[in-house]
Amino acid sequence: MNQLTNNEPDTLAKPAASPAATPEGSPKRALGAGLVALLLIAAAALGWFIYKGISARLSSEKALVIETHNADVLTVSVTHPKTAAATQELVLPGNTQPLIDAPIYARTNGYLKKWYFDIGTRVHKGDLIAEIETPETDHQLQQARADLETAQANLNLSQLTSDRLVTLGKKGAVARQDVDNSVGDMNSKKAIVDSAAANVKRLEDLQSYEKVYAPFDGVITARNTDIGALIDSGSSTSNGKELFHISATNRLRVFISVPENYDQAARNGSPASLTLNEFPGRSFPGTIVRNSNSIDLASRTLLVEVDVDNPTGELLPGAYVSVHLKYTGVSPNALTIPVTTVMFRSEGIRAAIVRDGKAMLVPITVGRDFGDSLEILSGLSPKDPLILNPPDALISGAPVKVQEASK
Repeated sequence: MNQLTNNEPDTLAKPAASPAATPEGSPKRALGAGLVALLLIAAAALGWFIYKGISARLSSEKALVIETHNADVLTVSVTHPKTAAATQELVLPGNTQPLIDAPIYARTNGYLKKWYFDIGTRVHKGDLIAEIETPETDHQLQQARADLETAQANLNLSQLTSDRLVTLGKKGAVARQDVDNSVGDMNSKKAIVDSAAANVKRLEDLQSYEKVYAPFDGVITARNTDIGALIDSGSSTSNGKELFHISATNRLRVFISVPENYDQAARNGSPASLTLNEFPGRSFPGTIVRNSNSIDLASRTLLVEVDVDNPTGELLPGAYVSVHLKYTGVSPNALTIPVTTVMFRSEGIRAAIVRDGKAMLVPITVGRDFGDSLEILSGLSPKDPLILNPPDALISGAPVKVQEASK
């Protein structure tokens, strides 16, 4: 009994645990709540991605619609016609040529003894530029002079005989026939003397050609021989070639072909100016001195000569130049437009302009062609916006968007 009594307090001291204090379902509920939260987050993320995808697609479709609409509207650059000036300028290409240009040939045969001037050297009229050795001509001259002396001696003897017979004939001492024969022989010997003298003069002239002189003031532009070279006279022989080439460069001439429509700009005495790429910003004054007074049937142009002074020799013969001609007589109220605004259609020449946001092809009447621009006589006004570089497929009424032309 005591043991039982002693054990009762122990039993009372350790009461049984309450189910409410230690619930068995708490871990499972926490796990379920976490799964629900993850599902909600995943659903929210999926909804956000779906929203962004739909929004991007809608934006792309909207941009595509806008781009397609804009593609239907042609974007163009415009300019405006300009009023033509009272004085126009015509620019034509040309090449400078010396006022005098001559090849120098030898007039006798021999060998070149010496030359005194080379290319690029300025010479004056009468300057000795070369010497030629002519041994054959020298020998022929000696022989001709000896023949002349012989003929002169024969003439003197025949003249003395003729004089005696004439005197005797007057006295009747000799026959008249002998007198006539003596006089005829004297005249024949005189003709032989004249022939010999002419041959001597010819050979002396040939000998004088041993020295080659400059025929005018100019510049040696070519030297085609050297000391010891064989020289053949003339230019017509197969072996003959020019010794020197001389050009007078103190005054140059330029030949240009003026179109028939601008022949009024090619009047004799009218001023002109020359420009060269090697002298930027400079112009050289010239004068129209003559023209052919005839239109070339092949090119429909007028040949015109322009002379320009060149005292310092800055301008070189053969240089490419641009000749500027001034002329008046432009039609009243005429306009000029760039050639890039003109369209050539089967129905005629048209200019594309912008009216009320649409392209319009209007007929125009073209006057003169200035190269990069055209003179318009009718069809446009200075306020009309012209489309630059209109496409070939452009039609009237097509919507366009105007973009300011780049400067």
